[in-house]
Amino acid sequence: MWILGLISVGWALPTPLVEIPGGSYRPLYPVDPKQPITEVAPFQLEAHPVTIGQYRAFVAQHPEWAPGAPSAVVADAGYLQSWRLGKAFPDDRPVTEVSWFAARAYCKSVGRTLPTEDQWELVARASTDHKDASTDPVWLAEVLAWYGEPSGTTLPPVKSRPANAWGVYDMYGLVWEWVEDFNNTLVASDARESGDADESRFCGVGAISAQDVQDYASFMRIAWRSSLDGKTTTKNLGFRCSVSEGAR
Repeated sequence: MWILGLISVGWALPTPLVEIPGGSYRPLYPVDPKQPITEVAPFQLEAHPVTIGQYRAFVAQHPEWAPGAPSAVVADAGYLQSWRLGKAFPDDRPVTEVSWFAARAYCKSVGRTLPTEDQWELVARASTDHKDASTDPVWLAEVLAWYGEPSGTTLPPVKSRPANAWGVYDMYGLVWEWVEDFNNTLVASDARESGDADESRFCGVGAISAQDVQDYASFMRIAWRSSLDGKTTTKNLGFRCSVSEGAR
């Protein structure tokens, strides 16, 4: 039987938001190849991924999202599986084993939303020293190296590593993260909208049409997101919330 347990008060509060003044970036797969640069409006992004303590507090207020409660339509059998098995992890660890539907429900409960892919990718370009390190081969290699590491059975606490140049933690090196439009990039600009029968974007050949074939880490993120379903849960997939300019 799943037991809620005690929640550390500090980890039950919503994550502080970081102001991101917006900007422009070159997505790996622009919606319109004739307009390779995407403009991102100002928004706020949570400083770190949602923690176990925060999600426990959410579940206490929303029992419909307790382990075993959601229907198979909104969460697969892996939803909070470790909780159901009685595995206890500290409140400062990132919550995982949550579906896109569950992540959206949490963000809504605190008056926020999941970040869009453009918002996430804009912030994710930052290293610890530069807000745009997308052309830094050393930094790109470090990101790619993390993607190649197997996930441990126990994740480290959030904020274990230094923040990036925006003051945002754990964009890399901790968990993969849900975004609002997680399956939009390859679908919105692929053949099914244009009438073209070419479906090469859905396999490795898709890298050929990428804006920067050297940025394999971005390609891996897009491939990962495109493999997900809204009810998917995994042991290394978490999320954080955002607030868009028009919603403030």
